Amino acid sequence: MPDETSAPRPATPPVPPLFGSIDHVGVAVRDLDAAISWYEQTFGMRLAHIETNEEQGVREAMLEVGTSGPQLQLIAPLRDDSPVGRFLASRGEGLHQVAYSVDDLAEAAATLRSRGVELLYDRPRRGTAGTRVNFIHPKAAGGFLVELVQAAPEGAESTSDSPAETDRDTDR
Repeated sequence: MPDETSAPRPATPPVPPLFGSIDHVGVAVRDLDAAISWYEQTFGMRLAHIETNEEQGVREAMLEVGTSGPQLQLIAPLRDDSPVGRFLASRGEGLHQVAYSVDDLAEAAATLRSRGVELLYDRPRRGTAGTRVNFIHPKAAGGFLVELVQAAPEGAESTSDSPAETDRDTDR
């Protein structure tokens, strides 16, 4: 059998990169506060943001991993019938999605659709801290959920939970 590392690959025209970078990795959890505490105490991560997203049916937290780069998102369902609630019921806690940053979500979605990739939503939805998001259906992405994230416009208001939650952010 030929060595795959040395086998020549057929020439294909280059495709420009669609994603800027990995934005975050999402982990589904049942108890958000307990998970935040565990990641802080076990890995030394720091809570950067926490909010409730009624539209997505989740309470979510973003944790800083080291000093820069992608973050870890912890997501807990608000209801058992939410997408994350159903995910937990069928698969349990664990990796939920990998999120990639895009400069223009509408353009990225149009490009993906032109390539035959199924997205979950016809239009973007609100994501964490005012971002705009859409998702690639797991069946179109190797069996796992892929999130597309467009940064919030500069000066956009963040939507943290309550003032108590915001105060908690600065204490960590």
